[in-house]
Amino acid sequence: MINNLINDIEQAMLGVLNNEQLCQLRKVLDYTFRNLNVSVKDVENDTEDNSNQLIENFLAAKRVEGCSDKSMHYYRSTLHNAIDKIDKNVRHITTDDLRGYLNDYQQSSGATKVTVDNIRRILSSFFSWLEDEDYIVKSPVRRIHKVKVGKTVKETYSDEALEQMRDYCDGIRDLALIDLLASTGMRVGELVKLNREDIDFQNRECIVTGKGDKQRKVYFDARTKIHLTRYLDERTDDNPALFVSLLAPYDRLQISGVEIRLRRLGRKLNIPKVHPHKFRRTLATMAIDKGMPIEQVQHLLGHQSLDTTLQYAMVNQTNVKMSHRKFIG
Repeated sequence: MINNLINDIEQAMLGVLNNEQLCQLRKVLDYTFRNLNVSVKDVENDTEDNSNQLIENFLAAKRVEGCSDKSMHYYRSTLHNAIDKIDKNVRHITTDDLRGYLNDYQQSSGATKVTVDNIRRILSSFFSWLEDEDYIVKSPVRRIHKVKVGKTVKETYSDEALEQMRDYCDGIRDLALIDLLASTGMRVGELVKLNREDIDFQNRECIVTGKGDKQRKVYFDARTKIHLTRYLDERTDDNPALFVSLLAPYDRLQISGVEIRLRRLGRKLNIPKVHPHKFRRTLATMAIDKGMPIEQVQHLLGHQSLDTTLQYAMVNQTNVKMSHRKFIG
């Protein structure tokens, strides 16, 4: 309780004292309160309300920055789960509290290191914001380092696998869908949002809306244009969606519908791990292998960070071997 009291005093003096003076104040308070016992009235409701309000203030700031509703929901649930489990006012949470929470979460849930690091990043963002806004003296997440995650080489589709899928599609819709995913590298969530009017057939391009409602232009090849035109010409419904279900009432195709069709095709052809995102990774890898500058690949995929693009693109090992022979041996 003494530490909480000292922290509250420090926070109250943030706008008055500099860092050196705050350190000296801390020493004085530690010495002054060394032999005191402090009791506190029941303020559980006030503590809980204060923490919830700070979380809502943080989320309001993220919303202003343009975070999507999906991201906001993830931030809110992650923060409330952590704060409720630690059961302290956010101003009094320490580094050890957070380390203990992350460790317990991983042990009890069996979560992957990637998941645990995602939680760490959200906590870091929240407590850094509290520090910037002078609600706390120093973020307790500063000393919690990034979780080390082993890198795995993620698979891409071979040329043969892509041709097999095209040859064995059940209909023109699925053929056009595969062609569009393979030639643009767009996300499946971007694909299902497309409308007919979004497609510029003359220039073989379309504008997609990605994460954070950011729009970008993507491009497709001549084969995709032919199959997509044929699919739209054969449709009898008036739904504005680019891709719709095969049966009446011909509703807009959802992400789950795309995933189910691709998994079924993969099982039929005995192609492992057939899913929409693999087309995106394949395009990135192919583009880099053929010499496209990484910055252009980043723009094509709609990545904010270049590091993300590098994670998607797995350099062809054959090209590495040829480069080694050319430049080294």
